[in-house]
Order: sequence, then C-alpha cells, then structure tokens
Amino acid sequence: MNIRRGAAALAAATVVLGAAVPAAAATPSPIPSVAIPDGLYGTTDPTYDGVWRQSLALLAQRTTGVTPADRAVAWLAGQQCATGAFAAFRADTAKPCDAKLMVDTNSTAAAVQALAALGGHRAATEKAVSWLKSVQNADGGWGYTPGGASDANSTSVVAGAMAAAGQQPSEVRKAGKSPYDALAKLSIPCDEPGGGAFAYQPDKKGGLAANADATAAGVLGVLGKGFVTTAGKTSAAPACDSATAGTPGGLARNGAAHLAAAVLDAGYLKSALPGAEDQPDYGNTADAVVALAAQGATGQAKKPLGWLEQNSAAWAKQSGPAAYAQLIFAAHAMGADPRRFGGADLVAQLDATGPTPRATTKATGQAADSGADKDDKADEKDDSDSGYGVWWIVGVFLVAGIGIGFLVSGRGRKRQP
Repeated sequence: MNIRRGAAALAAATVVLGAAVPAAAATPSPIPSVAIPDGLYGTTDPTYDGVWRQSLALLAQRTTGVTPADRAVAWLAGQQCATGAFAAFRADTAKPCDAKLMVDTNSTAAAVQALAALGGHRAATEKAVSWLKSVQNADGGWGYTPGGASDANSTSVVAGAMAAAGQQPSEVRKAGKSPYDALAKLSIPCDEPGGGAFAYQPDKKGGLAANADATAAGVLGVLGKGFVTTAGKTSAAPACDSATAGTPGGLARNGAAHLAAAVLDAGYLKSALPGAEDQPDYGNTADAVVALAAQGATGQAKKPLGWLEQNSAAWAKQSGPAAYAQLIFAAHAMGADPRRFGGADLVAQLDATGPTPRATTKATGQAADSGADKDDKADEKDDSDSGYGVWWIVGVFLVAGIGIGFLVSGRGRKRQP
C-alpha cells in the first residue's frame, strides 16, 4: 500500500511505520483538523489519505465477502472530479474541482481498483481510466501528479488499476512505451548492488538504489496485478537472472529474489528511516508477502506472513483501515484466513473502523461470486445508461519538485535503499 509528491508537498510524521498512505502529502495527523465525513473509514485526518484508505478498506471488504455500507461506497464515488481524477480528499464535494485542487494518480488508481471490484461503477472507472491515460508519461510510466517524473510505485498502482478495469497494461502506451518499459528502466541489473530490486526513481546522477517498497510495488506492476491477487504458479526459489531481465516475468522474478533475501533472516523488512535500522516496517512487509505470493514464491512468503501474524496487531490497531486492508491482502494472497490471523479477525477489526457493512459472510469465495453476479447486472444497467461497458515510511520531510511517491507502505515509497 502506500503516496507521493506534488510540487513541494510537505509530508508529516506518522506515529508508526508502514501504514499505507499515499505519500504525496503527509501522513494523517492523530488529531483531525477536519471533521470526519459520514461514510469514511478511520478516525484520523483524511486530508492526505481519505480516498486511499477508503479504497483499500472497501476493496478488502469486497475480497472477504463483505458488502460495504452504501454510504461508504457513496462517499468514495462522490470524491471523483468531473475529469475522472481523484484527489486525496475533497471536503466539499458540492464545489467543482478546480486547478487549485491537487489530483493524483495514486488516489485515482486506488479508487479504480475498489470501484471496479464493487461493481456498478463502470462509468466512473471508465472516466478515471481515461484520465490516467491522459497523464501517462512518454516513458510509459506515471508520477504521483500529472507531469511528475515516473516512479515505480505510481506506475505500478496505475498498472493494477488498468488491469482491474479490464485493460491490458502492456497495451496502455504513450509514445510507444508501456508501463513495463518504465518499470524495466527502474530495475537494477543483477550484477550491481541491490540487483533485482526496483528503485523508486533514479537519483540525481541517474543511479538506481534498491528500495524494498518500490520493489514490492514493481513486482506487482510488471505482473499486471493490483492490490488483490492470489498466489502465482509455484516455482523454485527466485534467483536474479540477467538473461531474462528484459521480460516482465524476468523482472518480477528478479524483484521477488531481492525481497526473498531481504526477509530471509528476520522475517520482516526493516525501516529505511535513518537511525531506525532494526525497526520493522509492517506495511512494506505485508506488501512484500503479496508480491512474493503473486510471483509464486509462496515458500519465501511464509516466514514474513507468520511474522505479521504474531507481531502486527498493535501496528494495525494504531494505523487504521489501510493497515488492516494490507494484512488482509497478504493473507488472501497466501490463501490464509484473514478472520483467523494470529488469533485476530482482521475483517471484523476493519469493519469496526467505519460504517457497519450491509452484509457479511464467512464463505468468502461464495460471497464474492454472488456479489459479482449482482455487480454484473448493475454494470449492465450502468452500460445502458452511460454507453460503457493500491508504499513510504514515516518521518517529517519536505518534498520539493515532482515526485515523492507513496508514503507509508502499501504503496508508500521510500527513497532510501
């Protein structure tokens, strides 16, 4: 999970590491400076992550067979601008979006993934996808804000949105370049330090520094996967292979090899924040589990998943809806029961952070299928009307220029290796 940048956006500190928050701006403050809207999940200031955390929460509920409250879905849908884009948060949706409102690719892509999964929102997702395509960079990738330099996290979350909306990411091109081309340029060669990993962005000299958060996002991006995925075909332990580094499959395997090595000893990813070398990064560890599973490296994902089961409860409780969602995505990717996660019911804990769901069932697969049928009917009606058929860390830092990316986990983004 998971924002980034803006032209000179100020990111404030978070209390714990790893909660998925779009990094464009800041982490939500403990004491909200604005009233918490009806229908929104979480109790912290939504200014910088309202759409992000709502999208992850609704997507996690849908994935576990929960039918979200109507007003929770309506709140998210109502945040969309006429252009199709989403900002991190709009306090007054009666007021049209204007040039002063900073819309971003991360919030928009997360909303697309959630609304596509919920069904009945094809017109909205189509408009959002069109906007995302309109701000694609010439290298095939995306930055956090329109015109911002491409980064691994933003490019990957948008690729996931395209896939969720029924698009083939490899066919979404600008100047002949696809998201895979942009991500390939951010993959570190196997024979260099951090080989196999993805960098968030090149440094000022054009060099690439391994970034675990960007790597987890990058693996999903090149696989064309969103926040929610199941385990890929089981394979041998991933190893970095220069011979296949030019293919999406090779990039994913190389990225997974880096992640597998990073969690091998302790079972978790460590904070990249200076002075916190031994502090766990819960959110990025959850993202790494999802990425490893998607690649098929389930054997390498078992240890970090087990570590999260034993150690993430306090972090999730303090961090809120997006954190619960990240843990649910990790459990789901590994075929584990999120209702029995280290003795905790993640689904119930997530539900308790917002409006009471319309319905809940423990038969997740069955609920998802029946819900999909209803969604298809809703989409058919929507089609007749409209003609149409988802990682940084904590700290206080000033981001200048274009490009900060995800903040705390999920798709947060860390620029340090």
